[in-house]
Amino acid sequence: MRVVAGELGGRRLTSPRGRALRPTADRVREALFSILGEVAGERVLDLYAGTGALAIEALSRGASSATLVDTDLRTARLNVDALGLGERCELVRSDALRHLRRDEGEYDLVFCDPPYGLADRLGPQLEPLIAPRLSGEGRVIVESGARSPLELGLPLLVERRYGDTMIRVHTGPQR
Repeated sequence: MRVVAGELGGRRLTSPRGRALRPTADRVREALFSILGEVAGERVLDLYAGTGALAIEALSRGASSATLVDTDLRTARLNVDALGLGERCELVRSDALRHLRRDEGEYDLVFCDPPYGLADRLGPQLEPLIAPRLSGEGRVIVESGARSPLELGLPLLVERRYGDTMIRVHTGPQR
């Protein structure tokens, strides 16, 4: 696994063996960031961060800051430290829902990549917590299994399927 593009393009990311984490594949990240376009200066929230690959990719492409949230940050911390991103990243050890209830930040990009086995049940809990965290032009990027996707009632901009992976890009509610 590697950073696809930007200032850190080609750098390797640590990813543990086994099924504990399911990092977003390089080709899916490349396609996703092609859809997103320019992310320079954007503030990122990476829920269910895992390896931190999505937030790190955004930072490599010019995002100004990233908050990575997960109950186990060991792998994300290894990657952030190895790439020298500590000053642009905040790592928060927390359940995503609990963090969203406490967080008062505003974000331009919110990555939401929960374990596939939980995704189809999380939508009703996540949506009312994510929507207030979005900036005026903010987008929510949801990655889930194509067979049981995470459903949000937010306006859908793009939906793509890559094998067993479903990517959806939502915008915030009309303000």
